[in-house]
Amino acid sequence: MEQNDNREARFVQAERAVRIGLAANCALMLLKLAAGRWGHSEAVFADGIESACDLAISAASLATLRFCRHPFDRRHPYGHGRAESIAALTVSCVIIATGVWILYSAASSVVEGHVARPNVLAVAAAALTIASKEWLARLTFRKARQLGSPVLRALAQDHRKDAITSVATLAGCGVAALGWLVFDPIFAGVTALLIAHVGVVTFRQASHELMDAALPDELLAAISAIAMEVEGIEHVHDIRGRRSGQYVIVDLKVEMDPKMTVERSHELITMVKRRIFDAESSVGDVMIHVNPHDDPRHEDLVRL
Repeated sequence: MEQNDNREARFVQAERAVRIGLAANCALMLLKLAAGRWGHSEAVFADGIESACDLAISAASLATLRFCRHPFDRRHPYGHGRAESIAALTVSCVIIATGVWILYSAASSVVEGHVARPNVLAVAAAALTIASKEWLARLTFRKARQLGSPVLRALAQDHRKDAITSVATLAGCGVAALGWLVFDPIFAGVTALLIAHVGVVTFRQASHELMDAALPDELLAAISAIAMEVEGIEHVHDIRGRRSGQYVIVDLKVEMDPKMTVERSHELITMVKRRIFDAESSVGDVMIHVNPHDDPRHEDLVRL
């Protein structure tokens, strides 16, 4: 019952972080579209379009978390956590597409010569975006690290990207407001390149997890040490793991006295799992294979 309560609390915290971002993106989208339109700034209006994409991303992330909240079932025996990595992959593609669109729009403005002079409204909107998005990025990064959530990490990257690119937007608006109009779309183009870069980084992280990338050595070493603390466990080897959403699934092999009864070995394995769960809140499941200790005839069969 305690494990289920802990699991529910993790998803409640994750959803709360997404809802905060959802509300902020909605407000920023309206502000920047209006400021870009009436403040005569190509860069700020592009930022507003980007916030509309962020709004859609936040809504999709919230739906994903609610799907992942369901426990494992017959069709998904390892749970639904991978949906978070899929959502993060989708977020990365939207980020990259947004960068390409903004770059095209900025280049078109320069080529066609349709550049207006921004006013103080556009500059103020860019400054407000920097402050609010950096705050959101720090909040979401903290929750992503705490919960180990791929979708929160992708959202945090998205917020940080907005904060960084809004610096370029502010610079473009400020310089253009002084009379160098071409700098507004030029800085919008710089913004687009930074957006695309963040998208590529997020794509790599999400695809890395979907490919069952190895867990950090520090975590595996800590789990191995916990198992070795149980009296009767002679040796731990071939420990590995993979991420599934906010949780990790760990496989390890332990060696015991070959004359030990099945009942006793089962008690020890249960003790190992309980201690790992108590020590590492990010572990969702542990699969343990028992081998006889110091048996030269034993051979592990693997077909990978």
